[in-house]
Amino acid sequence: QVQLVESGGGLVQAGGSLRLSCTASRSIFSINAMAWYRQAPGKQRELVAHITNSGSTNYADSLKGRFTISRDNAKNTVYLQMNSLKPEDTAVYYCNAVMGVMSLSEYWGQGTQVTVSS
Repeated sequence: QVQLVESGGGLVQAGGSLRLSCTASRSIFSINAMAWYRQAPGKQRELVAHITNSGSTNYADSLKGRFTISRDNAKNTVYLQMNSLKPEDTAVYYCNAVMGVMSLSEYWGQGTQVTVSS
Protein backbone atom coordinates (compact mmCIF):
# COMPACT_ATOMS: atom_id res chain seq x y z
CA GLN A 1 0.00 0.00 0.00
CA VAL A 2 0.94 3.64 -0.34
CA GLN A 3 -0.45 6.89 1.02
CA LEU A 4 -0.29 9.95 -1.18
CA VAL A 5 -0.35 13.51 0.13
CA GLU A 6 -0.81 16.42 -2.25
CA SER A 7 0.10 20.01 -1.55
CA GLY A 8 0.67 23.25 -3.39
CA GLY A 9 -2.82 24.12 -4.53
CA GLY A 10 -4.33 27.54 -4.06
CA LEU A 11 -5.71 30.64 -5.73
CA VAL A 12 -3.78 32.19 -8.59
CA GLN A 13 -4.54 34.76 -11.26
CA ALA A 14 -4.78 33.78 -14.90
CA GLY A 15 -1.33 33.61 -16.44
CA GLY A 16 0.27 32.63 -13.15
CA SER A 17 2.01 29.44 -12.09
CA LEU A 18 1.68 26.83 -9.39
CA ARG A 19 3.66 23.73 -8.50
CA LEU A 20 1.81 20.81 -6.99
CA SER A 21 3.60 18.15 -4.96
CA CYS A 22 2.59 14.58 -4.25
CA THR A 23 4.59 12.81 -1.57
CA ALA A 24 4.33 9.05 -1.24
CA SER A 25 4.66 7.10 1.99
CA ARG A 26 7.11 4.69 0.38
CA SER A 27 9.85 4.73 -2.21
CA ILE A 28 8.45 5.71 -5.58
CA PHE A 29 10.89 3.25 -7.17
CA SER A 30 8.40 0.59 -6.09
CA ILE A 31 5.51 2.38 -7.83
CA ASN A 32 4.89 1.44 -11.45
CA ALA A 33 3.59 4.84 -12.43
CA MET A 34 2.25 8.03 -10.92
CA ALA A 35 -0.07 10.56 -12.39
CA TRP A 36 -2.01 13.73 -11.84
CA TYR A 37 -5.71 13.88 -12.58
CA ARG A 38 -8.14 16.73 -12.18
CA GLN A 39 -11.85 17.10 -11.73
CA ALA A 40 -13.71 20.31 -12.34
CA PRO A 41 -17.22 20.89 -10.92
CA GLY A 42 -19.77 18.95 -12.89
CA LYS A 43 -17.16 17.21 -15.01
CA GLN A 44 -15.53 13.82 -15.05
CA ARG A 45 -12.08 13.25 -13.65
CA GLU A 46 -9.49 13.52 -16.42
CA LEU A 47 -5.84 12.61 -16.79
CA VAL A 48 -3.47 15.57 -16.69
CA ALA A 49 -0.03 13.93 -16.80
CA HIS A 50 1.58 10.57 -16.17
CA ILE A 51 5.13 9.46 -15.34
CA THR A 52 6.47 5.92 -15.12
CA ASN A 53 9.18 4.67 -12.78
CA SER A 54 11.56 4.82 -15.74
CA GLY A 55 10.78 8.50 -16.21
CA SER A 56 8.64 8.32 -19.33
CA THR A 57 5.97 11.00 -19.38
CA ASN A 58 2.64 11.49 -21.06
CA TYR A 59 0.31 14.50 -21.08
CA ALA A 60 -3.22 15.39 -22.00
CA ASP A 61 -2.95 16.89 -25.47
CA SER A 62 -4.61 20.13 -24.44
CA LEU A 63 -2.05 20.71 -21.66
CA LYS A 64 1.20 19.97 -23.47
CA GLY A 65 3.59 22.87 -23.24
CA ARG A 66 2.01 24.39 -20.13
CA PHE A 67 2.22 21.56 -17.59
CA THR A 68 5.26 19.50 -16.67
CA ILE A 69 5.36 16.38 -14.52
CA SER A 70 8.58 15.38 -12.80
CA ARG A 71 9.80 13.24 -9.96
CA ASP A 72 12.37 13.42 -7.18
CA ASN A 73 13.14 9.86 -6.18
CA ALA A 74 15.13 10.91 -3.12
CA LYS A 75 12.09 12.75 -1.75
CA ASN A 76 9.50 10.18 -2.90
CA THR A 77 7.73 13.09 -4.54
CA VAL A 78 6.15 13.78 -7.89
CA TYR A 79 5.56 17.35 -9.01
CA LEU A 80 3.24 19.06 -11.43
CA GLN A 81 4.50 22.42 -12.63
CA MET A 82 1.62 24.41 -14.08
CA ASN A 83 2.37 27.56 -16.08
CA SER A 84 0.21 30.06 -17.96
CA LEU A 85 -2.78 28.99 -15.93
CA LYS A 86 -6.27 29.63 -17.26
CA PRO A 87 -9.63 29.83 -15.47
CA GLU A 88 -10.56 26.53 -17.11
CA ASP A 89 -7.70 24.87 -15.21
CA THR A 90 -9.73 25.38 -12.02
CA ALA A 91 -10.31 21.94 -10.50
CA VAL A 92 -9.40 19.60 -7.71
CA TYR A 93 -6.12 17.95 -8.63
CA TYR A 94 -5.54 14.38 -7.51
CA CYS A 95 -2.37 12.36 -7.31
CA ASN A 96 -2.59 8.74 -8.45
CA ALA A 97 -0.28 5.77 -8.07
CA VAL A 98 -0.40 2.34 -9.68
CA MET A 99 1.49 -0.53 -8.10
CA GLY A 100 1.82 -4.21 -8.60
CA VAL A 101 3.24 -6.97 -10.74
CA MET A 102 0.74 -9.77 -11.32
CA SER A 103 -2.20 -7.58 -10.36
CA LEU A 104 -2.34 -3.83 -10.20
CA SER A 105 -3.62 -1.69 -7.36
CA GLU A 106 -4.51 1.96 -7.67
CA TYR A 107 -4.21 4.61 -4.97
CA TRP A 108 -5.42 8.19 -4.74
CA GLY A 109 -4.53 11.22 -2.70
CA GLN A 110 -7.14 13.43 -1.09
CA GLY A 111 -6.87 16.12 -3.73
CA THR A 112 -5.79 19.74 -3.70
CA GLN A 113 -7.89 22.64 -4.97
CA VAL A 114 -6.54 24.87 -7.71
CA THR A 115 -8.53 27.99 -8.49
CA VAL A 116 -7.55 30.31 -11.32
CA SER A 117 -9.19 33.71 -11.34
CA SER A 118 -9.72 35.72 -14.49
